[in-house]
Amino acid sequence: MHESIAFPNLGIKFEHVGKSISVFGFEIAYYGMIIGLAILIGFGIATAEAKRTRQNPEDYMDMGMIGVICGIAGARIYYIIFSWDMYKDNLLSVFNLREGGLAIYGGIIGAMLSILVCAKVKRLSAPQILDTAAMAIVNGQMLGRWGNFFNREVFGGYTDSLLAMRLPLDAVRSRDVTEEMRQYMEVIDGVSYIQVHPTFLYESLWCCGVLIFLFFYRKHKKYEGELFLLYLFAYGLGRVWIEGIRTDQLFLPGTTLPVSQVLAAGMVVVTGALLLYLRKHHKRVPMLRSHMDYKPMPPKIEGNKKPRSRDRLFKNME
Repeated sequence: MHESIAFPNLGIKFEHVGKSISVFGFEIAYYGMIIGLAILIGFGIATAEAKRTRQNPEDYMDMGMIGVICGIAGARIYYIIFSWDMYKDNLLSVFNLREGGLAIYGGIIGAMLSILVCAKVKRLSAPQILDTAAMAIVNGQMLGRWGNFFNREVFGGYTDSLLAMRLPLDAVRSRDVTEEMRQYMEVIDGVSYIQVHPTFLYESLWCCGVLIFLFFYRKHKKYEGELFLLYLFAYGLGRVWIEGIRTDQLFLPGTTLPVSQVLAAGMVVVTGALLLYLRKHHKRVPMLRSHMDYKPMPPKIEGNKKPRSRDRLFKNME
């Protein structure tokens, strides 16, 4: 298999881009290393934001570990459900994560469910937790997409645009190659190359923009949960058009509708409507009351019971 990856219209070429590194005879995939790095940085972002908003960072270490496990499990289950034909004849391949096969929507669902359960058990504010985790999540998506770069996956159809990416045909999965790509295929020194949209790069850059926006907006939010809703809206907006040009889409059973594109469009509509409504009416929902200016929680209230989110002392009761 040839290992080069090039961006010909930018004059950039990487001659040898492997998928893994060998450590004491054991192959470690770059995909997994990048996911691990994204998780570590995500922990740092979440705990820093927790400190800034006077929450207990240790809560986020506990919830983060549970959220990561549930998120990875959800991402894998989601992917398998909508690509069952790839696994039904070899069930053990379900547990092979080194070649990719994680769907972000499944990861978000799994992580959200774990957060809701943890918030209930710890008597914390779920909307505030989701806001605190929003930047960590989008950071994970931004960095995680570069695992797809090493795996030569998550690309779109043929293009000759400025960011066009050229890949050896024998380095990609045959099911991701379209007839249009084959029509424009080039043969250089006996090696066949396809030229495609680097949709992994588009999504990474889009997530970078979302992360920057959330970073600067966080001090101006009106209510708890607003940052997370803005994240869902902005990410969904980008995913709608990016998913439309990918060649490795997962489809709704019995249809030709890309499931991720349908979910993204639905997410944009629902979160957009919520953002418009709550912009004016969030004060009617006590659980969304902003905690940005609250005084430190008392260590104990009502005997030995843990303080609940509604028991916090606020400077502003707006």
